Amino acid sequence: MNYKELFLLDPEVTFLNFGSFGACPKEIFLEYQAIQLELEREPVQFITRTGLDKLHSSREALASYINCHPDDLVFMVNPTYAINTIARSLNLKPGDEILSTDLEYGAMDRTWEYYCEQSGAKYVRNPITLPIRSKEDFLNEFWSACSDHTKVIFVSHITSATGIILPVEEICDEARKRGLLIILDGAHVPGHIPLDIQKLDPDVYTGACHKWMMAPKGVSFLYVKREQQSWVDPLLISWGYQSEFPSHSQFLDYHQTAGTRDFSAFLTIPACLRFMEKYNWAEVANINRQRTNKLAEEFMCFFNFTPISPLNQDWLGQLFSIPIQTSDPQSLQRLLFDEYRLELPVARNGKHTFLRFSVQAFNTGSDYERLKEVMIQLLQKGIIQL
Repeated sequence: MNYKELFLLDPEVTFLNFGSFGACPKEIFLEYQAIQLELEREPVQFITRTGLDKLHSSREALASYINCHPDDLVFMVNPTYAINTIARSLNLKPGDEILSTDLEYGAMDRTWEYYCEQSGAKYVRNPITLPIRSKEDFLNEFWSACSDHTKVIFVSHITSATGIILPVEEICDEARKRGLLIILDGAHVPGHIPLDIQKLDPDVYTGACHKWMMAPKGVSFLYVKREQQSWVDPLLISWGYQSEFPSHSQFLDYHQTAGTRDFSAFLTIPACLRFMEKYNWAEVANINRQRTNKLAEEFMCFFNFTPISPLNQDWLGQLFSIPIQTSDPQSLQRLLFDEYRLELPVARNGKHTFLRFSVQAFNTGSDYERLKEVMIQLLQKGIIQL
């Protein structure tokens, strides 16, 4: 099957960056436009009645997919918005510590730094040694920075720049034993690797649906465990506060109401799930994870570099990051697109720089041969080093 025909992507571009913003298939995008048209035909009824019914159905569909109660999650435009909501609501005190890693997404780092500066708390970005050798090594290194001042654990389920799956199950188990609040950034997880919120049991989890679930841009969720919801305030105070018609859930009232906005994208979750079921996307994703491992080994052997984690599905999903050195990462990324028509992120994480490629159903072997050819040219020109 030619999976690329299902998408709207430019055929002249070698698209190896599904990880940044995903890509919405034609079928889902058409349903999205139909919902927007329904909104514009009768905006009052849609925004105040029929659209809210669809929002409830969409939330139920998502909750079933990630295995949590629908009243424990709300839609948000992106994970950064969700983590800002949580960080602003936490009653942080001077000396409190949020334990994290130095592998986190830059917007999240900035969020925690900002709110820690406001409260006098400390954001501990514990350095993780690369390459990671084993789960045991990672966990020992991570917990070495935990102290009596640690109140919160914040880690990515899948990291952004490095594309590594972190051992969050083990982190959650240990954090619960230590009585710590668990906040997970799962921006890259839904539709990428299996997600079971009830089994994982974090206090807070945020994920993006516009990446690997292929929803239109601006569809994410915030899950908060029921017993933690009372302290989570909305970033925007609107009609849900002191509501004239309160629902059964203050959490939903506070966070679902955010003034006038086009929430059509939130309503596409059922369409995304239908698409994934129609094309057996769980198996497609599994095959792509196997392809990623194989491609990682091929690139490692061809270019003779050391991978930053073990090459197996405990650590790799559909992303792989090749460590490089370059003097100007931003210019390199522009060069890749402008000269080579290669959509590939040059990801930076502290002192490290990576070429991070994605593996999606529409990517063929020729896409990765093209990447090899371009890397060879960049190495010959001295633009990158390995």
